[in-house]
Amino acid sequence: MANLADIITSKVRIKVLELFFSNLKEVYHVRGIVRQTSEEINAVRRELTKLEKDGLLRKEPRGNRIYYSIRSEYPLFGDLTSIVAKTTGLGKIITDNKNKIGKVSFVMFSGKFVRHKEHKREDDVDILVVGEVVLPELASIIRVEETIRGNEINYTAMSRDEFEFRKKRRDPFLLGILSGSRVMIIGDEEDLVS
Repeated sequence: MANLADIITSKVRIKVLELFFSNLKEVYHVRGIVRQTSEEINAVRRELTKLEKDGLLRKEPRGNRIYYSIRSEYPLFGDLTSIVAKTTGLGKIITDNKNKIGKVSFVMFSGKFVRHKEHKREDDVDILVVGEVVLPELASIIRVEETIRGNEINYTAMSRDEFEFRKKRRDPFLLGILSGSRVMIIGDEEDLVS
């Protein structure tokens, strides 16, 4: 299983990145980061300074405290968001349990879901799963994440045949899902949309 440690050697940096990318809207105080990562304050400060200098984090003094937040305009923001979505949280759980879920060809998270943005419409789909899906297994995994997030996750599962049929027929529901931003958890994006 691939994870951030494959490409980033600093254990503290990995924890800091996972924290910031797991809730992109959050603003963190240094001591809060130390508590959530369970790392030494000097090591956390060193990583925060480096990430701020590189342009990934925004530093904001408020009174006698310094707060950090993620900069979405960072050139690799989308790539890092995708990597963290695949290697932590629900993305990791799905890839770790891929065989229990069934013979899955594609798992796609919507960009809004990964970025924890609100739904504009009630029929917005957060997760698309294509393949021979064991629905009870998928549903139990999703329920756990719903409890963690504190809100409902809209997901759709369909067979590969149904997916291809709907794609050929230019089904508005499926085209709506495929036209939005997405992060591929399992499968290749080119194969999904071609």
